[in-house]
Amino acid sequence: MWTLRAAVRRGLPLVRAACSFRGGFAPGPRDRRVRALSTFSGQSPNKGRSLTGSGGGATAGRGRKEEDEEEDEAGEEEEDEELLLERKPLLPQGAQRVFLLHPDVKWGAKKQTLTRAELQVAEAKALVHTLMNWSVEETMIVSTKTPDKKLVFGKGNFELLTEKIRGSPQITSVFLNVERMNPLTKKELETAWGVEVFDRFTIVLHIFRCNAMTKEAKLQIALAEIPLLRSNLRNEVAQLDQQGGGSRSMMGSGETFMQIQQRVLKEKEIKIKKALEKLKKRRHLLRNQRKTTLIKALTGDAAIQPRDQLFATLDITAHSGSLPSRMTVVYVDTIGFLSQLPYDLIESFSATLEDVAYSDVIIHVRDISHPESDLQKASVLSVLKNLNLPNQLLGSIIEVHNKVDLVERYEPTEPNAITISALLGHGLEKLKAEIESAVLKATGKKLLTLKIKLEGAQLSWLYKEATVQEVDVIPENGTANVKVIISNSAYGKYRKLFPI
Repeated sequence: MWTLRAAVRRGLPLVRAACSFRGGFAPGPRDRRVRALSTFSGQSPNKGRSLTGSGGGATAGRGRKEEDEEEDEAGEEEEDEELLLERKPLLPQGAQRVFLLHPDVKWGAKKQTLTRAELQVAEAKALVHTLMNWSVEETMIVSTKTPDKKLVFGKGNFELLTEKIRGSPQITSVFLNVERMNPLTKKELETAWGVEVFDRFTIVLHIFRCNAMTKEAKLQIALAEIPLLRSNLRNEVAQLDQQGGGSRSMMGSGETFMQIQQRVLKEKEIKIKKALEKLKKRRHLLRNQRKTTLIKALTGDAAIQPRDQLFATLDITAHSGSLPSRMTVVYVDTIGFLSQLPYDLIESFSATLEDVAYSDVIIHVRDISHPESDLQKASVLSVLKNLNLPNQLLGSIIEVHNKVDLVERYEPTEPNAITISALLGHGLEKLKAEIESAVLKATGKKLLTLKIKLEGAQLSWLYKEATVQEVDVIPENGTANVKVIISNSAYGKYRKLFPI
């Protein structure tokens, strides 16, 4: 999904993720921090140094001192943010041969009604294949009535799984396809099966870590990790309590180990939120990051290299393009969507998604070749409604069915849907025309061709009050046909000033 400012977004799907967190994130050279400060503050690097006269030297000295203080402050802020981004690896380094295990809930409130276990497994396999040197050794769907119990499965199935995994030396880890495991479940399963066990949250979070390109994305991910750290802390304290040390006061401070660690996590959470707020204020409109096939087709930007990958985009990206009237628009692309995306990750990226509210038009681009396209649509619309968007903006959604070249004789069931193939270029002109119509309506503008007299003041007035797109001069009678984009209010003034 995307938005359009006179704006556009989309939900794409995965990047082969290979990254190391062993040493944290290394700080950049100090001179880079100085240049970044100048850019954000709008101040010249030579502030105060061109002054002359008796007070010039003192003024220049104060200017340099102010710059040094600002540089030191920026350096300290960046060092603090780098400390916030330091974290332990979520997944083991190197190759992994994964046993993909999907608990299929057959009864009760957690039974899936909108999807099938086979499709959920296919999505989980795509997540594993995103990780560099990871492969799915074997897949198994196992029924369960007790997904919330400590061992997830009933006694009989659990014993069969234990025998299967213990007897397969080629298996190095298990991907349990549930949103989150509690620490106790993870510990029990790993003890029983003799290999590491991961859930969807851990896998997706690791992919997010690897694909985060900007400081803002990295901080958002660090914020999403806080609940995981709290959960791990409770498990660590439980183990310490068994050893008699978790509830004792530490070094006469009056605080227990648990209380100290909780306070540290709370302070970290507050600092991350403050750092994100600062970055939000500094955010630039246009960024040259990863982009999508359809944006490439609409903007004509040959430098864009689209990839069919989940979470290739974790940051807001904006790209200028032109519509049929030559009106310039900005296409905005943010994080993609995934079914059952962990709630904590959605919450952390809510600031990114809030940019939708500042758009004029929303374009919902669907992969119509996907077997769960309708479910994906429902997921996207649910997230949009939770953003409390104005009804007018929600009503502006343009439904686009992409990849029709992969579906034989495709006919949309939704009456206003536009069918396209971004790869082959089919349907793009119709889409651009629809975008233009929606943008003009949303912004209260008209696209008109006005006949004017060249000897009068009409042309200069139009250049001042409207956007002149084209002037076609007719020298025989001293007139011109002028194509303009003009607001409704300006057009009303024009008609009063220059009646026909």
